[in-house]
Amino acid sequence: MTAPAPVAAPPPTAVAPFVRCFVSDYFRNPVNLIVLVLVPAVFVLVAAGSIAQAMELLGRSLGSRPAVETATAGWAAAFLAGVAMYFQVRSARATDRRLVLAGLSPVGLVGARATTGLALAVLVSTVSLLALAARAGIDDPVRVIPATLMFAVIYLAIGAVVGILAGNPVNGAVVILFVWIIDVFIGQVGDTTEPISRWFPTHFVARWMVGLPTGHAGRLGDLGASLVWVTAAVLIAAAALVASSRIARPTRRAAGQLRTGLRLGVVELSRNPVFAVLLIVVPVVFVLLAKITTPARSMVLTLRENSAAVTMSFWFPEVHAGTMTPIAIGSLATLAGLFLVLDTADGDRRLRLAGYRAGVLLTARLGVIAVAVLVVTAAALAITATVFDARNWAGYAAANLLLAATYALIGVIIGPLFGRVAGVFVAFLIPFLDLGLIQSPMLRPEPQPWARAMPGYGASRVLFDTALTDHFDEIEALLIALVWFIGLAAVAALLYTRGYPSRRSNRIGSSSALA
Repeated sequence: MTAPAPVAAPPPTAVAPFVRCFVSDYFRNPVNLIVLVLVPAVFVLVAAGSIAQAMELLGRSLGSRPAVETATAGWAAAFLAGVAMYFQVRSARATDRRLVLAGLSPVGLVGARATTGLALAVLVSTVSLLALAARAGIDDPVRVIPATLMFAVIYLAIGAVVGILAGNPVNGAVVILFVWIIDVFIGQVGDTTEPISRWFPTHFVARWMVGLPTGHAGRLGDLGASLVWVTAAVLIAAAALVASSRIARPTRRAAGQLRTGLRLGVVELSRNPVFAVLLIVVPVVFVLLAKITTPARSMVLTLRENSAAVTMSFWFPEVHAGTMTPIAIGSLATLAGLFLVLDTADGDRRLRLAGYRAGVLLTARLGVIAVAVLVVTAAALAITATVFDARNWAGYAAANLLLAATYALIGVIIGPLFGRVAGVFVAFLIPFLDLGLIQSPMLRPEPQPWARAMPGYGASRVLFDTALTDHFDEIEALLIALVWFIGLAAVAALLYTRGYPSRRSNRIGSSSALA
């Protein structure tokens, strides 16, 4: 009896069509391309100076402000490459397994995905470098250009590994954002002799990029150590992708009919315990690191006391954690609003066609988002209370909650407008620029006049007033914050109700089609 002939795998040249398919699938939504170009350009052109100032204040300068501004090109490319690769891996898991079962070798599949990711990395690196050239010029292209690409490749690998481990997009986005923040603001420590700094992904790359020796790269040198990081990251990611592509693991589906939209959302949220853990752990670590790494110096703020603008001096280590808390809360609330709406979109459409009223579904979804907002705010405030003493705790907590709710609504709006991939980039950019830079008390005693137009202005002023003064004087800022909240809620409701057809409209469409 003759044994059946084995099924031949596609030839190596067959990988190229898969690369073209993967790239075209990613850019099927033109917003993805726009965001990949726009975000690094805005980040380098707008945020570079403020980031350099913030790192100087924290004692984490890369030698000079121009050096930090140069490194922002690499950091921008890194974050975007990591998130883009995450969605490349995560969104195509089922498709990739079917391709392997159809005969494509896991190595070939990984090669196709890696080539696609490298193309995205080259794109974001090019845009970042062009923005850097327009802003300050590139003094040492021999270092800056390859270093920027190394930033992107390292985070491609991080995004791929997170894509394998984190099945839920909101978990993956939060993990990548957390790694990136720790890498940028903690990994580039001022004292380059600290051994722990060598374990941060882009520590050696950033130092080699700006020509500032680390002093602990050994015989390899900073360039050699950077290449070791790049090589190790790529090999680990490739091995993980190959291993995960060999076995088709069935997805788990929870049984049972949910009777109300609110219960559906709460049950769906409870299926993702990792998300709840991240909502608690990320702000806790963020606030504690802000406390631990604060330099011993004074800072000056302009606040209102007894209806008059007063310049006050504060000891930075005593107030820094309290002023950093809203950044963590706002960023996580935006991602929560974004994904909790997108993840329930298909189910909500079915419920709408089944007869659920749009107002009921919207209230249910906002109720679930409110639970996430309360969790992240409570976790952040609980740890903040151990390292910071607000003058008015009730007002301070309410201001943080208002800020979180405002940014959660921004996430709700971003979701249907931009989708998952581009939405993560926008959800990262808005709170980072607004809360982390524009409203930051570290960078200037009071916000610039145009900062009043940003969504975080009102709540931030209320937060600083309740945290650092004895009397509440920011009535105008509170009204601005409430106007933003109500306006965003109205826009979110409009987008939500227009996005889901009613049962009646579906019948009309069906009747017209039959006619």
